[in-house]
Amino acid sequence: MTGRPPMWLTALALAMLVVPRSMAATTDGVTLRYRFTPDQKLAMRVAHRALTETTMNGTTQSVETMTDSTKTWLVVAVDADGVATLEQSVDDVTMTSRTSDHGEVRWSSGSTDEPPPGYELVPHSLRVPLVRLKVTPDGRVLDRRELRPCPPAATGDLVVVPLPEEAVPEGKEWTVPQEVVVEVPNGPRKNVRTRLRYRLESVHDGIATIAVDTTVLTPIDDPRLEARLLERIWDGTIEFDLKAGRVISRKTGIDRRVVGFGGPQSSVRYKASLDESVIAATPKP
Repeated sequence: MTGRPPMWLTALALAMLVVPRSMAATTDGVTLRYRFTPDQKLAMRVAHRALTETTMNGTTQSVETMTDSTKTWLVVAVDADGVATLEQSVDDVTMTSRTSDHGEVRWSSGSTDEPPPGYELVPHSLRVPLVRLKVTPDGRVLDRRELRPCPPAATGDLVVVPLPEEAVPEGKEWTVPQEVVVEVPNGPRKNVRTRLRYRLESVHDGIATIAVDTTVLTPIDDPRLEARLLERIWDGTIEFDLKAGRVISRKTGIDRRVVGFGGPQSSVRYKASLDESVIAATPKP
């Protein structure tokens, strides 16, 4: 047959020229690596919301907490292998708590008011190093030291989300095992194995979107322990800037209920969200 080829054949030929490039990008994958610079400061806004509803003998009590803060990570040093030493501090904080039987308590570090009972030590923990980490380019924590007493975040630290060693395509998963200690005051204590599962959802305009969820691997047959474990089980989404080499935002949340932790008519519901986003990345003045 002579003359011009059919239109469908021309379209197929064009598709064969265009499609392989996008497919190659997906198949080859992207390499996720941290790129910290000495004396760099990473400032972020953190918003945490939590609601705990406890029901005992037909009576429900609720406790709601809201914390808004500015957290700063200072890159103290970076060695020849790219291992960074980081120090975390909190610049400011506003804390609010509401209970169904005692009303609302609110305090902000920007006010001149004395901290209410329970918040007395907070001003002494502002604008001073709290934690020092040594982190590899793929997010492994080689060393963690608490410079001042402070509980580790239930969802980990924003700047040290673990990354895969090899390049990963969209849809690829990697897992990180963890072990947490769950303890009931004046009650049982148990080491619980969990697994964080990460999945590269998409890469767009240099931003990798990563989904994460938590699976509990150790069987829990005591509702009291299960209730204490609630805040350690979370799902969320992370955004990673490929060029800058850092996490720029993370949103996590949980909404679960445990029945029978204090008898057959008891239940506890824990609902929480955590929203973190980088607001500045500047060298040390």
